[in-house]
Amino acid sequence: MYNSPFMMLPGITPQEFSYLQTATTGFSEQQLNGFLMIYSSKRRSPDDMILYCVLGFFVPGLSRFLLNQIGMGILYFFTYGLCAIGTIIDLVNYKSLAFEYNQKMVFESLQMVKMGYINQ
Repeated sequence: MYNSPFMMLPGITPQEFSYLQTATTGFSEQQLNGFLMIYSSKRRSPDDMILYCVLGFFVPGLSRFLLNQIGMGILYFFTYGLCAIGTIIDLVNYKSLAFEYNQKMVFESLQMVKMGYINQ
């Protein structure tokens, strides 16, 4: 586990680590490096998400915009974070918000690596 290239990702949780290991099973070293390069640029750290959620009290919807949930971001913006209740809920659930977003980014990154691998 400690020699894994996934450990270089800041704020990685055990849940995300096991998900990444499962998703990249059977990858060559070149594919794994390509995946890590793509995924690390798209990923949101749970540590950063808590900061975005706190800033959501001053800029309503910020965390939702950064998670590519544009509709919810607009809703939060015009309702002041659903009267701050939605912002508080996001603050409590920041780890699950980051993990759900990162799962989508794993899928996108895997597709990009596979497409690049086919073209080689």
